[in-house]
Amino acid sequence: MSRVAKATLLGSLVFTVGIVYTVHFMQRQESETMFKGVLRDDERRREKMQQRQAELEESQRKRVLYEQVQHVPHTDTPSSPGS
Repeated sequence: MSRVAKATLLGSLVFTVGIVYTVHFMQRQESETMFKGVLRDDERRREKMQQRQAELEESQRKRVLYEQVQHVPHTDTPSSPGS
C-alpha cells in the first residue's frame, strides 16, 4: 500500500472516530439538558402546589373569620342561580 493510501485511510479513520465521538458527546449533553428541564419542571410544580396550599389555607382562615362576623347558611350543594 502506498504512503498516500495509508495517509488517506488513517485520515478517514480519524475523521470517522471524531464524528462518532462528537455525536455521542452531543447526545449525552442533550440528554443531560433534557433531564435538567424535568428537574426544573418538578421544582416549579412543587412550588406551585405549595403556593396553592398556602392560598387554600388563607382562604379557609378568611372564611372562618367572615363566618364569625356574619351569619352564612350552610348548604351541602351550592344553589344554582335562578333556582
